[in-house]
Amino acid sequence: MRITTRTGRWLAASAVACCAILLPGAALAASAAPAAPARSAAHAIVPYHLEFTNLSGHRCTLNGFPFINAVSLTGGLLGHPATAFPVPAHQVTLDRGQTVKAALQIVDVGNFPAPVCKPVTASGLRVFPPNQTRAKVVPFPFGACSAGGPVFLSVGPVTK
Repeated sequence: MRITTRTGRWLAASAVACCAILLPGAALAASAAPAAPARSAAHAIVPYHLEFTNLSGHRCTLNGFPFINAVSLTGGLLGHPATAFPVPAHQVTLDRGQTVKAALQIVDVGNFPAPVCKPVTASGLRVFPPNQTRAKVVPFPFGACSAGGPVFLSVGPVTK
C-alpha cells in the first residue's frame, strides 16, 4: 500500500509525504483534497478526501469504512478513532489502477474546551483501509485532542 497526503493549506508542496507498505491483494493510496461541505460552522470542520488506488496487478475489493486515528510523533494514539458517517457502506471492486474515495472530516479542536480536549498537534493519521489489517501512518500535522474527550475525526465509506 502506498499512502500519500497533500494539503496545500497546511503543508507546502515540498512536504508531501509518500510511504509504502505491501498488503495481500491490494496496494492503496490516500490523498487529502476538498470533500463534502462542513456539517456545522460552529465546529469549523475541515473536509478532505482519502483516495485509495489499487496498485496491485489484480482486482481487489474494499467494503466499509477506513479505520483512522490521529497519532503523535512517537506513534501514540491521540483521542478517539474517527467515527463513521451515518450512511450505508457498499462493497467496491477496484481494477488495477482504479481509485476510490472516502471522505474525512477534521473538526477544529480549538472549538472544544481545552481542559476536556487537551489540544496538541498530531503528527499524522494512522489509516487502515477497509477490510485490511495493516495500517500506514500518513505524516500530516493538524490539531488533535490528546485526551479521550470529544471526537474530532469522522470518516465516510469508500465509494467510487
